[in-house]
Amino acid sequence: MLLTISTTVRPATDLGFLLHKHPDRVQEFGQSYGTARVFYPEAGEERCTAALMLDVDPVRLVRSRGRSTPDYALGQYVNDRPYAASSLLAVALADVFRTARTGRCDSRPELAAGLIPLEITLPVLPCRGGPEMAHRFFEPLGWTVEAQAVPLDEGFPEWGDSRYVRLSLRGEVRLADALNHLYVLLPVLDDAKHYWIAPDEVDKLIRAGESWLAAHPDRSLITRRYLGRRWALARTAFARLAELGDDVEEDLEPPVEEDPAADPGPTADAPPSGEPAGELPAVPAGELPAVPAGELPAGPAGEASGERDAAPKRPLNVLRREAVLEALAEFGAHSVIDLGCGSGQLVGALLDRPEFTKVAGVDVSAQALAIAARRLRLDRMPDRRRERLQLFQGALTYTDDRFAGYDAAVLMEVVEHVDPPRLNALERVVFGAARPGHVIVTTPNAEYNVRYDFLEGMRHPDHRFEWTRAEFQAWAVEVCREYGYHVAFRPVGDDDPELGPPTQMALFGRGSAANAGGGDD
Repeated sequence: MLLTISTTVRPATDLGFLLHKHPDRVQEFGQSYGTARVFYPEAGEERCTAALMLDVDPVRLVRSRGRSTPDYALGQYVNDRPYAASSLLAVALADVFRTARTGRCDSRPELAAGLIPLEITLPVLPCRGGPEMAHRFFEPLGWTVEAQAVPLDEGFPEWGDSRYVRLSLRGEVRLADALNHLYVLLPVLDDAKHYWIAPDEVDKLIRAGESWLAAHPDRSLITRRYLGRRWALARTAFARLAELGDDVEEDLEPPVEEDPAADPGPTADAPPSGEPAGELPAVPAGELPAVPAGELPAGPAGEASGERDAAPKRPLNVLRREAVLEALAEFGAHSVIDLGCGSGQLVGALLDRPEFTKVAGVDVSAQALAIAARRLRLDRMPDRRRERLQLFQGALTYTDDRFAGYDAAVLMEVVEHVDPPRLNALERVVFGAARPGHVIVTTPNAEYNVRYDFLEGMRHPDHRFEWTRAEFQAWAVEVCREYGYHVAFRPVGDDDPELGPPTQMALFGRGSAANAGGGDD
């Protein structure tokens, strides 16, 4: 099976730096089921192409299967796995381009962080649901997609098309994001994995999809397919996406019937019959109990959120947005800038309220802004609504005149993504240069993390830190002393008597302490 990645960025040979693979050498990487090779069919100043070729040994693949895997005799050796891109290629890609997937490149850091022209081709890709599924999954991520169905036999066109497509992707995308798109979506399009799906697959999905999955319109279908329709794992993933992203949990889990290409598929407990195992250990079905579709995902430890007669628990991200909107209304703000707007959830909520006559959204990520524009239907937005809105790219650690002139600024779940040495720069930009009348800051309460059963470490892989209540309040008070603001604090979410709320919110004001929004100073 073959994957090629091409670029025309000048000099195009810088692709070798980004992939950490030298264009002048053929490199081999052993896998449990075969050998992966990286080579460059072309490497010039104008255009450079890197190829990942995976040679699958069906005998080794069979020998890596767990003892409990069903025996399907000839089917173990005669299948499409050596030829069609699948989860085998996704695992090889993750191994071979491990550093490139993180976006780290010490030799070309600016190139690694920016968008570059890319063309990705996969000659044979299993695609359950046909070419339209490839368009459905890749186009919202900024790709121009060409997906052509492969006929069963070109000599007999009346036989129709096979379940395979020839896929070509073109677009200006950060290379690390492109690799993570492929890592997640190759097995999703195939709708099968060559190994049993262990609980750590949720962590892999969240890490690979941290910058794009929560905002994808088909995030629910992607999540279910990636996790093999194991409902216990899928519900954990839904909860994490709702908690860590900025999307409503109910939106992350539409009915299963939304997948037009889905067959009945495996049960929540049983792996799909005939699916060969790979390098990951098998997980006995009994360890992953099925969760009936009508129940809610488990909340913090000790809560009976799965009871059918209990009222659905409102997602924290919804409570957060409502708390911000309530505070803005109390301030009497009419112009608001969302600093770090992400996929535009808060911006959309602001536009829905006519009292906010001027709304701006800014983010450092061009991809996030593109997703926000699609989510807000910017191309079809009525003129009167469009006149109130401005979306633009900007970094919060650099002074920008466009940040000034607003009644209020919002930093909702943003500061924890900033490296601590750069926080002083953010403070100068927001509180010193832009100087809105009010600033609202929300951030996770690190003390509350122990209440999440699924959580290990911080709440998001990109968080540089998470503050306790005392640390957050000390930071806010110091900002006020430096820049002439007053501050008040409010809880967001269930206020645990021992640990405090899951989200903490600071309301800054340039007037008297009373005008900072109420709450405890």
